[in-house]
Amino acid sequence: MAEPSSPAPSRRDAAAASPRAGEPDRQHAWLIAAMIVTFMLVNYADKSVLGLAAVPIMDELGISNSAYGMVSSSFSLLFSLSGLAVGFVSARVSSRVLLFGMAVVWAVAQLPVLFVASVPALVAGRVLLGAAEGPAASMSMHALYKWFPADRRGLPSALQIGGAALGTMVAAPAVTGLISAFGWRSAFLALAVLSLVWALAWWRIGHDGPYGETGTATAEVSGRLPYRRLLLNGTVLGSIAGAFGGSWALALSHAWLPAYLRTQLDMAPGTAATLISAVSAFSLVLLLSVPQLLDALRRRGLAVRWSHGIPQGIAVAVAALAMTALPFVDARGAHLALLAVAFGGHAIVFPLHYMTTSAVVPPLQRGAVFGIVAASGTLPGLLAPYLTGHLLDSAPSRNAGYTHAFLLSGGVMLVCGLVSLLTVRPDRDARRLGPDAGRPDGDARRPAPDAGRPDGDARRPAPDAGRPDEDARPPAPDAGRPDEDARPPGPSARRRVRSAQRPDEDPQDA
Repeated sequence: MAEPSSPAPSRRDAAAASPRAGEPDRQHAWLIAAMIVTFMLVNYADKSVLGLAAVPIMDELGISNSAYGMVSSSFSLLFSLSGLAVGFVSARVSSRVLLFGMAVVWAVAQLPVLFVASVPALVAGRVLLGAAEGPAASMSMHALYKWFPADRRGLPSALQIGGAALGTMVAAPAVTGLISAFGWRSAFLALAVLSLVWALAWWRIGHDGPYGETGTATAEVSGRLPYRRLLLNGTVLGSIAGAFGGSWALALSHAWLPAYLRTQLDMAPGTAATLISAVSAFSLVLLLSVPQLLDALRRRGLAVRWSHGIPQGIAVAVAALAMTALPFVDARGAHLALLAVAFGGHAIVFPLHYMTTSAVVPPLQRGAVFGIVAASGTLPGLLAPYLTGHLLDSAPSRNAGYTHAFLLSGGVMLVCGLVSLLTVRPDRDARRLGPDAGRPDGDARRPAPDAGRPDGDARRPAPDAGRPDEDARPPAPDAGRPDEDARPPGPSARRRVRSAQRPDEDPQDA
């Protein structure tokens, strides 16, 4: 039997490059996952600090609900634009550099109010923080995907989004305790220090993984697809709609839920913080259980639409119905249960909308499309806080203002959930976009199942090479037969013919 055409060192090198080949790579992949979970924890603590300090800030500075809503919405002024811009930059700059730079800017953004406690200082800090946090979720997910293959991303993705829920769950009591003990400025200072510590640790640990856009991981992708085709297919549009609906509830939660609990439900600061932590804990349970189950169903052959598409639309729609019912339920227990579903039940949409988007996007363009999806899906952060403040000031009573805000939010979220349910069809859209769409970036090291077909990629060796209808390819094992080649066969060709005629041997092994 002839020796394989590829030398043994190349196979060993390829195995060494694969993250499944060695235990150290798997360990480092989970270390990266832990760092990214912490990154998201700090991210959401930074976002939530203004809402947790809303009452003392409004009292000290004497600002109205509308003014506070404007300050809160200013966070999103550059949020979407920066997410979009950094998404395109991610193809040329490593995730290590991008995430390090974001965390450093987070630290700087918390400082203005420590020197000048005023509305302009609050706005300046929130605008800078929003610009640095706009790409955070999409780019940290992009960095995470570089360490895990496509069929093993459910749990890491859920953990990444779980860092957001964990951030709120941990931040609510911790930040509230700092505010109560040392004043609201102490919370901003603590988060600045925490962001800087994370940045230094990431610079040491956070190298890019082998499932990125560089090196052999992109060998299977023959080119880029037009962004117009990528962004106007139903799966990406539906994923954006799902993210938009979930982000609306999230923005409302960060900006107004603490104030609602204290002013409308007459909760003490500590009790309100505990309830917010409980809602985040509910989100975390969903994130750690549902995506894993859906990932297992996908590996068993369930279509991506049913394993990842339908659940995100259902989650947003159910949260919308709970939000709409809130103003009409007075029983304390039922009201708190609806709060948990309205502000926590949508959580699974965030890992799932990245996974459905990834299913139809070539790895080379994944970072850019993630940035676009994040920029579009997070626009509610610019709208929801300000609109809610305006409704509170224009309504005849604060209670009526919250009723109007909840009904508006429920309507927006319900429309988004239905759009996601109807349009997310990853398998169909991947076929329409072509063979490069959604191809797992970790599979470039493994031969494609259709390699060697007449319409396949001529750059890959094919098992049926050498048939009469194939040209300009290396001789196949049956090459050299008199009826196929006018040249007289050499000794090696005769040996290959004899090997190919043996029924118990594979012609490719000859």
